[in-house]
Amino acid sequence: MFRQMLRSKIHRATVTESCLEYEGSLTVDEDLLDAAGILPYEAIVISNLNNGERFMTYAMAGKRGGGEVVLNGPTARKGAVGDQVIIFCYEYYAEDEIKRHAPKIIRVDGRNRIVNGGSPQTGNKSKAR
Repeated sequence: MFRQMLRSKIHRATVTESCLEYEGSLTVDEDLLDAAGILPYEAIVISNLNNGERFMTYAMAGKRGGGEVVLNGPTARKGAVGDQVIIFCYEYYAEDEIKRHAPKIIRVDGRNRIVNGGSPQTGNKSKAR
């Protein structure tokens, strides 16, 4: 049996732009995607802390080091510039893998710069698959 578990998340990222006239997705600074182990076009779930919206889309790589987190297309209706969001990425794990699994948690500051790449329980770096 496989279970869907949190693989990684980017915690409390700040929305830097909203672009309604786009096909759709969430553009994220490529440094943040790399740190979280999220690939361009991979499915992600976003939770907006300011308005309670929760939605699914896919990740797009933004300019490396720019700190951008951009709501594109229909997702632009799910939040506003300055909102804080949590970006989740899930994966299916076999029962034996779950025992060793620890999600990678990437914490960022108000400018979307990495503050800590540790797990919530230990603060130590954990591997994303």
